[in-house]
Amino acid sequence: MGQNSCIFCDIITKKLPHVDVHEDDNFLVLMDKYPISLGHTLIIPKSHYDNLLLMPQKEVGRLYSLVSIIAGAVVSATNADGFNVGQNNGKAANQIVPHVHVHIIPRFNDDSPNGRWPIRRVASRAELIDIAERIKQFLNPTLVNRESI
Repeated sequence: MGQNSCIFCDIITKKLPHVDVHEDDNFLVLMDKYPISLGHTLIIPKSHYDNLLLMPQKEVGRLYSLVSIIAGAVVSATNADGFNVGQNNGKAANQIVPHVHVHIIPRFNDDSPNGRWPIRRVASRAELIDIAERIKQFLNPTLVNRESI
């Protein structure tokens, strides 16, 4: 899928609305519109790669360096008991949007009594803005903007 038909590329270029958490030269961090739990966040490289195997290794390293920083802020902002990091590649792996992206999903001790994933839902824009602002309060600007990311 090329850039002209990619929903994430349209979000990155501001053609489609989103609720952002962080943006730098290489990545956009935003709230998932269909969260599994409160604070479900996506990290998307600004360069289009259909899957992780097509992404240069240096960019993969930068992506996952940012994952740990954003995950820490998400956990702090939501008072989560844990978190999942998810990254799907290909239809067989349930990749819905063929543009590399990483899910950070806060988890809570009582969110899955049967060991299953909580049910996804549509979040209101106001709810997404509120949690994004809370997450931003836990981001250290020096850390997220360092040269190595």
